Amino acid sequence: MSVRTPSGSALDPGHVTDDAIRSTMTNCSRGEAHRMRVPEWVHGSDPVHGVVGWRDPKSPERGWMLVPLGEAVVGLALRATPGKGVRTTAMCDLCRTTRAPGEVSLFVAARAGEAGRKLNTVGTYVCSDLACADNVRVLRPTPTLKPDPGLSISEREAALRERAAAFAEKVLASR
Repeated sequence: MSVRTPSGSALDPGHVTDDAIRSTMTNCSRGEAHRMRVPEWVHGSDPVHGVVGWRDPKSPERGWMLVPLGEAVVGLALRATPGKGVRTTAMCDLCRTTRAPGEVSLFVAARAGEAGRKLNTVGTYVCSDLACADNVRVLRPTPTLKPDPGLSISEREAALRERAAAFAEKVLASR
């Protein structure tokens, strides 16, 4: 199944191109989207059915997330607040995984459109590595990674998609 991005290009699961990803970005300039570094593993991902997130290795404070939202995929530019993340054990607001100290960070996203140009942002605490999609698939808790207890992997994945979509809607709210 192919999904159309906000700019109208196709985003096919398992065959994601840099241009298709860049066309999903809703809260950054075209120049920022053009400078975005897309890791190779993202090209084989499925942003149509799940959340995909990564940090930019050349700009560590920068993060990117692809979120399925209705019939489209929305790309979000994120910025981590300075520092080494939350200093105590903390829970990610998106995947609801409890992480070791320093493994959850506050990320902010500029609102889309005019509000973002006026420097209005939305923030949430997210896994520092933006690997929420991998974290909800953990079968057994580890000392540093404890997924939402009592839920199956498919229930955790669905809940992650819902919470990520709600965050994306907050970013897009002023558009």
